[in-house]
Amino acid sequence: MIIGVGADLCDIRRIQTSLDRFGDRFKARCFTEIERARSDRKPDAAWSYAKRFAAKEACAKALGTGMRRDVYWKDMGVVNLSSGQPTLALTGHAAEHLARLTPQGHRPHIHLTLSDEHPYALAFVVIEALPLS
Repeated sequence: MIIGVGADLCDIRRIQTSLDRFGDRFKARCFTEIERARSDRKPDAAWSYAKRFAAKEACAKALGTGMRRDVYWKDMGVVNLSSGQPTLALTGHAAEHLARLTPQGHRPHIHLTLSDEHPYALAFVVIEALPLS
């Protein structure tokens, strides 16, 4: 069963401006170590950061919290499965909120898709509750 859906569109130029203005302070505030390592390896790091920023916004919408109620940027991190497929790993208050949303006898599964077409980055999140086997 679907327990949350969220989408976000982010302007890559806005992220580039934040990177230029605040640099590591912006990265450390909003992104996990894994996200920073992956994005900093890219020739156009702002594109990668923008997709991850959009994913966090979309996830917060899917959780029904937005970026408040003690859900913080670094509580949601884009990680890649061994296949390369992106998903989100939640920690802290975001993970606690997800646990409250997940019906008993189910486990959460987060679907994430990312895309970009300059100057925009897009993320779409679906949070599904799967029955325990």
